[in-house]
Amino acid sequence: MRTEERLSIFALGGVNEIGKNMYAIQYADEILIIDCGGKFPDESLLGIDLIIPDITYLHQNKEKIKGLIVTHGHEDHIGGIPYILKQLNLPIYASPLTLGLIEIKLKEHGLLSDTELNIIQSDTVLQFNEIGVTFFKTNHSIPDCLGIVFHTPEGVVVHTGDFKFDLTPVNNQYPDIHKMADIGSKGVLLLLSESTNAERPGSTPSERMVGEHIEEAFHRAKRKVIISTFASNVHRVQQIVDASIKTNRKLALLGRSMVNVVTVAMEKDYLRIPEGMLIDAQEIHRLAPENVTILCTGSQGEPLAALARLASSSYRDVEVLPEDTVIFAASPIPGNERNVSRIIDNLYTLGANVIYGSGSSTGMHVSGHAYQEELKLMLTLMKPKYFIPIHGEFRMLHHHSALAESVGVEKSNIFIIKNGDVVDIQNSVASQTRKIPSGNIYVDGMGIGDVGNIVLRDRKQLSEDGMLVIVITISKIEKKIISGPDTISRGFVYARDSESLIREVNKLASDTVNDLLDANTLQWNVMKQNIKRSIGQFLFTKTKRKPMILPIIIEI
Repeated sequence: MRTEERLSIFALGGVNEIGKNMYAIQYADEILIIDCGGKFPDESLLGIDLIIPDITYLHQNKEKIKGLIVTHGHEDHIGGIPYILKQLNLPIYASPLTLGLIEIKLKEHGLLSDTELNIIQSDTVLQFNEIGVTFFKTNHSIPDCLGIVFHTPEGVVVHTGDFKFDLTPVNNQYPDIHKMADIGSKGVLLLLSESTNAERPGSTPSERMVGEHIEEAFHRAKRKVIISTFASNVHRVQQIVDASIKTNRKLALLGRSMVNVVTVAMEKDYLRIPEGMLIDAQEIHRLAPENVTILCTGSQGEPLAALARLASSSYRDVEVLPEDTVIFAASPIPGNERNVSRIIDNLYTLGANVIYGSGSSTGMHVSGHAYQEELKLMLTLMKPKYFIPIHGEFRMLHHHSALAESVGVEKSNIFIIKNGDVVDIQNSVASQTRKIPSGNIYVDGMGIGDVGNIVLRDRKQLSEDGMLVIVITISKIEKKIISGPDTISRGFVYARDSESLIREVNKLASDTVNDLLDANTLQWNVMKQNIKRSIGQFLFTKTKRKPMILPIIIEI
């Protein structure tokens, strides 16, 4: 091994945050990318549709990239793929269901025919120049999840993907515990393991428990059952199908993502729905209410999703009536609680019987992420020399590092990193001393990365205090105002109710311009800055608001 060759591991997304997971392994002139997720914006990012990782470093080293390996098909692991492919054409390696979900995205973006897609299974072996790759099966809340093993000249690096240890999985995809133990027995240099539930003691309940509770709720329901879950939770969808069969109900799907995922899962034979069971929304009213199940999107309170529209009585062909049963078969992601609560209130107002929450009393949801005892089990099976907790906010990474210490990993061998931090390993010695570019890229409509902090700041100001447009026409020859000022208010004050304030604004704008003209100052930018400053100070004194002020100066 030449001295300049080293093994480098870094995250471009997914640490100190939930979402936009993207990690990379580099050895010499070879880079392999793990996952390419998106993250949904919070309320402060006005108008932003999606957040994806900054791939500046990958752009700079694109000739070294050998491929993108995807652990599973959740949005926080595949949501950024079409946007990244528009910039870097990469071969993609993923399991059958994951690849099917990626194909949907590529079709929507017109990228399918130009992308190399490769199916991998738990027994697949990939060999690149210096790095070999093998896989092992894990459990999660979607089928076909894989952990990844990178065989490098420095040693073995393991990425767990999202996982839990469900020993009674509903789809009989058991975790490869023996294979994990074998990997660990042969020596693991570095483990990257997810940290989502590192704060939660114990072990994750089995998905089978949810199926029993869903079936019980279906038997108790007097009329229609409307149930909402993550579209990608194929296990949960199968349990809903099974409960509908046992209670003699037809099934209607509402929401584009639900229809897409169910279609792919059926094509790939991960979902079994009897022929003739699926009905269109228009057919619901023709059946007796006790013979109908509606499976819909919107469990996170998304305002345009099917459940929100049902709760506001604005979904064509379908309505929620008194004594209907509505089940939330998913827990709110942190930040979505308010929207979910609003929908629950609306459903109660319509007279529905609403079942929500993941406690033992309802049991309509279990997490797909490992609790503390399962995280310790993974660490014990792998027995890594070095450990990097990933996929979580800082407190989660911190708790996970403490778990690693408790099962024997040296504290000095644990790296809590930020996006962009690089852990270098050379001659089996790891260090973290350098960074690469990282950050957020905002997707807004068709634009990728064209909305930055300045635009977001302007949007925030507009949303909070509105705007004033001040139009003034000046004679270039006579150096005087010949028309205006005319002030237009949007989102600041209603002009008819604030005529005196607008008159004062116009007078101040006129005085400011006349003073500049008298001083023979004719530069537009100077005039605009002075108008903004004087009127901004005046309005804040009068109203304690800071509207965006847009002076428009017309020279004739």
